[in-house]
Amino acid sequence: MVSTDVYRPAAILQLQTLASDVGAGFAAAAASEPPVAIARRALTEATLQAYDVLLLDTAGRLHVDAEMMAEIRELEAAVNPHERLFVVDSMAGQDAVNAAKAFNEALSLTGVILTKADGDARGGAALSVRQVTGKPIIFVGTGEKPEALELFQPERIASRILGMGDVLSLVEQVQGQVDQEKAEKLAKKISKGKSFDLADLRDQLSQLQNMGGMSALLDKLPAKMQANAAAAAGAVNAKSLKRQMGIIDSMTPRERRRPELIDASRKRRIATGAGVQLPEVNRLLKQFDQMQKTMKKLAKGGMLKNMMRGMGGRLPPGFGP
Repeated sequence: MVSTDVYRPAAILQLQTLASDVGAGFAAAAASEPPVAIARRALTEATLQAYDVLLLDTAGRLHVDAEMMAEIRELEAAVNPHERLFVVDSMAGQDAVNAAKAFNEALSLTGVILTKADGDARGGAALSVRQVTGKPIIFVGTGEKPEALELFQPERIASRILGMGDVLSLVEQVQGQVDQEKAEKLAKKISKGKSFDLADLRDQLSQLQNMGGMSALLDKLPAKMQANAAAAAGAVNAKSLKRQMGIIDSMTPRERRRPELIDASRKRRIATGAGVQLPEVNRLLKQFDQMQKTMKKLAKGGMLKNMMRGMGGRLPPGFGP
C-alpha cells in the first residue's frame, strides 16, 4: 500500500496503520514529496520485492477542481493501473454523485467502492453513482473495521432498500465468525447433562461482540421483524456486552465454573473489580440462573443441541442476558 494524499493531515500515517493491521506491506512517503514521485517509487519497490498487488491511495475531494483532476491523470499515466476504483461515501448525497461523475470522466473508472452502506441513504447513493458512471459497484463498506468491507451483492441492497432485510448476509456472517469447534464442544457438553457455566456465557458474549453486537445483526433482518427482535433482545448494545464480560472476567475460574459459590462478599469483590454497581452483578447472575434452568429442560430431549447447531453454535435469541 502507498498513499499519495499529501494534503490531508495524517493521511499517510493512517494508511500505514491500516497496512500494519491487515498484514500488508507499506511504501513510506513524506508529505513534502510530489504525489507522482511517491507513486513511481512505490511501483518500483513493489516490483523489486515481488508483490502481486500495489494499492495506490490518492487524495479525494468532493468539491472537484481542475488542479486535482490534472494530478490524478498524471498519477494514472505514471503507474498505468489495472483498476481505477472510486471510493464514495454513500451519505454524501449529491456531492458524491458529482464527484463520481467528474472522476469517471478524468480516469475512466473500472469500479466503485461504496462506504457507510449501513446508513439510511445507502440505496439512493448506490443507484445514483451506478447511473452516472455506468461502472459496477465492486465493494460496500458496512462498518469501520477492515472485515466490514464486503463484495457488493445487488439483490441484497435491493432487499434492504425495500425493507426486506439481508438474511443471507446474516447467515454468512454467523457461519464465518462463529468458532465451530467451540460450538460443537458446548453442544456436546450440554447434551451430556453438564451445566452451562459462566465461562460458556463469556464465550457466547464475545462471539456476539465480534459480530458487531445485536444492532449489526438486527440491521440485516426484514423491517417487520426488527422491532420484535429488538424488543426480545433488550438493550444488548456494545457497551452492555463489554460490561457483562467485564463482570465475568472479574470472577475466579472456580466461580465461573460454579456460580453457586458466589455469595454476598464475592459479589461485592466482583463488582469492584469490574467497576460496576452491585445490582448489575445481581442482575447478570439472576438472568444466567434463569437461562441455565431453561437450557437444562431443553437439553433433556436433545432439543437445545439441535437448536444451537441450527444457529451456528450460538444461543438462540432470548437466551443471553
